[in-house]
Amino acid sequence: MSRKKALVVDDEHHITELIQFNLENSNFDVLISDNGEDAIRIVGEQTPDVIILDLMLPGIDGFEVCKRIRSSERSRKIPIIMLTAKGEELDKVLGLELGADDYLTKPFSVRELLARIKAVLRRSDDIPSRKAQTLKIHDIFIDTANHEVYKNEKLVELTLKEFDLLRILAENRGKVLSRNQLLTEVWGYDYSGETRTVDVHVRYLRMKIEDNDKYPIYIETIRGVGYKMK
Repeated sequence: MSRKKALVVDDEHHITELIQFNLENSNFDVLISDNGEDAIRIVGEQTPDVIILDLMLPGIDGFEVCKRIRSSERSRKIPIIMLTAKGEELDKVLGLELGADDYLTKPFSVRELLARIKAVLRRSDDIPSRKAQTLKIHDIFIDTANHEVYKNEKLVELTLKEFDLLRILAENRGKVLSRNQLLTEVWGYDYSGETRTVDVHVRYLRMKIEDNDKYPIYIETIRGVGYKMK
């Protein structure tokens, strides 16, 4: 089995050393950066398989790094796990909006970080193996082979997680999917207590596919349970 390449971006050296040690013991090649500019350069030159990105960096911050990575065709599909300060809910929401795949709050368990890295990589590796199909919901066309979504024949720009969320809801049209089910399907395993992640992604997905996201006609909220595609 080929070794995966991880980029760790954090200016706290004791954290990068800890993550590097554990990733190398888990058969990863590890790249290290302590600032945003250097991280973007490394992504362009090395194309890592996964990025662990701290938000508070000298120079350009993690938000801008995430934005630039997602704006490049070469790097836009690389899974990104953000590291955020404790209690900074707005940071988590903004990071997810910019296209991060997951987040962990400092201080975090290295074992949990490794589990989440493996989960996002597993989801990423599964994409080519899925049976290609097209799904049509009213004026929305979902091309799973090319990871593209069109509304009224116009391309809709979605993050990877937004696309996966829409695809799973469309594949289960008419069925109620709980937040925990969606966490397992989209993020790879059950994030106990992290259902806020699903709500944030649904909110931004609605802003992109609904004519009026305040009165959604595609994705229905089932109070106290989850969501379903009408």
